[in-house]
Amino acid sequence: MSRRYAIIAMFVAGLMVERTPEYLGKKLEAREVKMTMLALLSYALSVLGWTALAAATPEGLVGLSNSGPHGFSEILYAYASATGTNGSSFAGLSTNTPFYNLTLAAAMMMGRYVYTIPLLAVAGSLARKKRLEPSTGTLPTQNYLFVGLLVGVVIIMGGLTYFPALSLGAVAEQGLLSQGVTYAAP
Repeated sequence: MSRRYAIIAMFVAGLMVERTPEYLGKKLEAREVKMTMLALLSYALSVLGWTALAAATPEGLVGLSNSGPHGFSEILYAYASATGTNGSSFAGLSTNTPFYNLTLAAAMMMGRYVYTIPLLAVAGSLARKKRLEPSTGTLPTQNYLFVGLLVGVVIIMGGLTYFPALSLGAVAEQGLLSQGVTYAAP
């Protein structure tokens, strides 16, 4: 997981110093960065796309036992878990319906294959390249500057990708709970 963000962080560092970025002694070219971004976007598309489909269709709303933001969080968690691991869901979401069985299986497939194939292409491309000696424009990956850049890239990309969905679910639910608003089961 961290290597894909490390490649993006090195790309950002290369943009800042106007040099071709190097990672692990090998030049990162446009192909590697594009494949890494394809993997990152496919993962987010799987989680957020299937969540949007389930939240917008009657077949997806049938399995909910909670309405409002908590119901949305249940759907979001189910697809995030299916894409990232073997899949689990909150107790309030009944996923034993044809709709959820098929879409959660598709999310698992996207998380395994659509996400992995571009990363394998990056690994193969980097394996074919010869190792270069560090130059004056090389950003070392074993110092605090790189760690800070990497943390910044992870927070910014994760925040821009998932914060809108989290604000519709968990954040909105907490705000409503603090005002005394609750949702009954539909």
